[in-house]
Amino acid sequence: MTLNETFARRRDPAIKLHGPDAFAAMHKAGQLTAQGLDMLAAEVRPGVTTQRLDDLAFQFAMDNGALPATLFYRGYTKSICTSINHVVCHGIPDDKPLREGDILNIDYTLIVDGWHGDSSRMYGVGEIPRKAERLIEITLECLRIGIAAVRPGATTGDIGFAIQRYAEGERCSVVRDFCGHGLGQLFHDAPNILHYGSPGDGPVLKPGMIFTIEPMINLGKPDVKVLRDGWTAVTRDRSLSAQFEHSIGVTETGCEIFTLSPAGLDNPLARR
Repeated sequence: MTLNETFARRRDPAIKLHGPDAFAAMHKAGQLTAQGLDMLAAEVRPGVTTQRLDDLAFQFAMDNGALPATLFYRGYTKSICTSINHVVCHGIPDDKPLREGDILNIDYTLIVDGWHGDSSRMYGVGEIPRKAERLIEITLECLRIGIAAVRPGATTGDIGFAIQRYAEGERCSVVRDFCGHGLGQLFHDAPNILHYGSPGDGPVLKPGMIFTIEPMINLGKPDVKVLRDGWTAVTRDRSLSAQFEHSIGVTETGCEIFTLSPAGLDNPLARR
């Protein structure tokens, strides 16, 4: 059973439509989460442990009056997820040092005044191979293309189709086992946002919807497996995997991205 299927058992299946106050609250939560990811950018380097990054993320939350949403969530004991190389998602921070050439996804969600800001980014550890750079570029473009498909009257299937068409056109694959999700005062809510699909499928997008788009793209095949810890998902063929995530809200003309980096650090390769 995938993590999102587990969440689905507990959430209200009705898709909520939020007003301006909720959008303002989501912007506040999203911006604090983005600032935390900005802070971590300078800390990702060879020799640093993911547990050190988790400690910094926890302290950042405490210093800013926020709570890490993942901490003690359904038994998870860390403030961030750290997914390295062939780890697709939900990697658990530990004391193993990062190595030159690794690629790392950090998934961070902060609860601010009861609202969830959820985002993830890729980071390169020192100099990374060109194939890893290419995967990161493709995955970031998948996120951008998915966001560009969001507007009233479109469907969730339009988002997935746009992402899948681009990723597969670049000879990569889209992970099917995990998806984006509604959020707000709940961490995981309706609707599910698949990163593959057909135009016109799924719920119609309406102003006031709030959800994440978080494509997970593999250099190899899309198949994944979850390790014995019950969290860590890896590619079955051990190919590299990457992910980017933003929290967004549907507006009358398109969408608002709540988790954009205030320091312009959304693209990890732009700084290299």
